[in-house]
Amino acid sequence: MGHLFWIIIGVLCIYTIIPTILVRLFRLGVYKERTTERCMFLTFDDGPDPQYTPQLLDLLKAYDCKATFFVLGSKAEQHPELIRRMHEEGHLIGLHNYSHRANALMTPRRVRKQIDDAVQAVESITREKPVYYRPPWGVINLFDFLLLKRFHMVLWSLIVGDWRSRGGKDKIKRRLLSKVRNGAVIVLHDSGQTFGANEDAPGFMLEALQEFVEEMKRQKYTFLRVDAVSSWPQDQTTVLGWHRRLPIALWLKWEQLFHTVFDLTPVDPNNRLLYYRICTYQGIRITLPDGEEIRKGDRVVELHFNNEMIFRLASGTRSMMHLAVQLIRLVQELMPKMTEQILSNSDIKGIYGITMIYRGPQQFGFTVRDMPRGVFYIMTKLYLRMLLWVIHPQGKKRLELKSDLLTPKILAISTKELQKRYSVSHGT
Repeated sequence: MGHLFWIIIGVLCIYTIIPTILVRLFRLGVYKERTTERCMFLTFDDGPDPQYTPQLLDLLKAYDCKATFFVLGSKAEQHPELIRRMHEEGHLIGLHNYSHRANALMTPRRVRKQIDDAVQAVESITREKPVYYRPPWGVINLFDFLLLKRFHMVLWSLIVGDWRSRGGKDKIKRRLLSKVRNGAVIVLHDSGQTFGANEDAPGFMLEALQEFVEEMKRQKYTFLRVDAVSSWPQDQTTVLGWHRRLPIALWLKWEQLFHTVFDLTPVDPNNRLLYYRICTYQGIRITLPDGEEIRKGDRVVELHFNNEMIFRLASGTRSMMHLAVQLIRLVQELMPKMTEQILSNSDIKGIYGITMIYRGPQQFGFTVRDMPRGVFYIMTKLYLRMLLWVIHPQGKKRLELKSDLLTPKILAISTKELQKRYSVSHGT
């Protein structure tokens, strides 16, 4: 009996668990997120629904939003008028199987039939063959990789649990606003009839969505179909070999975990290059040019770069000079906002951080100091070099050519200097 149990576990790992991890964590072969500025991608699963989908289409039309619907073939057959309306109003129609069944619980042949039946149902209404696909619950089996020859598989970067009624509109809206970012692929549900969902949940989703769209429109965001930006898929990791793609994917997941564990907050939700946390300083005394000192026990802002964003920017830039220009522009936009947040906390002495990029920060008023040699210095140096190798397109080459220059430094600036340079009251 014990051997049979482990055989079953092994088969499940090979058939569905490992493939699902590859697409969910490492984005292998799937579309998940774009880095396009000032736009987002609304996607809706499980419909069409005769009660909620018409309301959703009315909302999207009223706010001039385009969306992507991953529909069930069986429901498309029941409500062809809704599929026709989606198509006529310019939305993209993708597939979510014929019925809402997990691919992990079906044979490859059964999955193909589910998809083929869904294709036929939609194509008979729109006269166009759908080529975008989202597996139910984002779960696949090993043979689903063969589907990539026929379909673009689309997952998501933001999910808010809108299939449950508990918490109502406020919970959904709060999660949307707290987690959203440029290029986010947002998954919502316009039907509450699938397993585990509440039938009235889409009503709360619609209320939250309207307020969310209004807020994003005020911030000049647009909402597009997932095929609206050319060069699908845009995720640069898909063009890299496994020796680069795997460490990048693992590192970016580690970054997300690090941000969560240390409760890092973006300086600006719309420009997430810099994150920070307020903490008690534990390092060496730093004497600054304006006469201020940061000492052990002082309250400080600990600054962190968003390395995932740097990687995305580096992947899409023509040269390192172009990347540097982009980073400088983004930091210039953030410094006044950082100053405003620091001045609202009267006990903060200044900002500090550790980096190997210590030439550019000086133009923003930061002082650069050597780190004291020791165990922490060695660990930090190894960590930052590994980071450079992972996120920099030419990281390995730079490590070989300029290893003597790639040493960690302490950056610091006092609250007084920040106020002098960036406070609105000083005319900046």
